Amino acid sequence: MILTAKTLLDENPAPTEEEIIRFMQGNICRCTGYKKIIESITAAAKKMKS
Repeated sequence: MILTAKTLLDENPAPTEEEIIRFMQGNICRCTGYKKIIESITAAAKKMKS
């Protein structure tokens, strides 16, 4: 999941929530849901930008 998120941020440094969901669809863990994963990727994108 981490490698997929890194690939997403390499290709799109400021993804929308919808783009994150679409890109991560094959890797989303159904036991934790989307919320924390989306929040983490969004936070990483902001951190990488600064």
